[in-house]
Amino acid sequence: MSKQATLQVRMDAELKAEVESLYKRLGTLFAEAVRIFARQSITEGALPFTVRTRDSHKRPIGIADGKYDIPDNIDEDNIASEPYWPRSGQ
Repeated sequence: MSKQATLQVRMDAELKAEVESLYKRLGTLFAEAVRIFARQSITEGALPFTVRTRDSHKRPIGIADGKYDIPDNIDEDNIASEPYWPRSGQ
């Protein structure tokens, strides 16, 4: 078994309560979510999600350095393309 380490993080008590409640509903613990975040960060060699400002008009996709954009109406585009890309098992 590998050595264990402890991580201490300060955060707003209300935020902590909200996130613990969220992960409880998801069937896991906040601490486990932190471990998942750490493992995924190592796997991807980056943050496991795209960081952007709220006022970004278009959202860059993952690690593509903004080369590709997701349209603001991505759900409508996905629905419109379903006849061309059937889901597996259908």
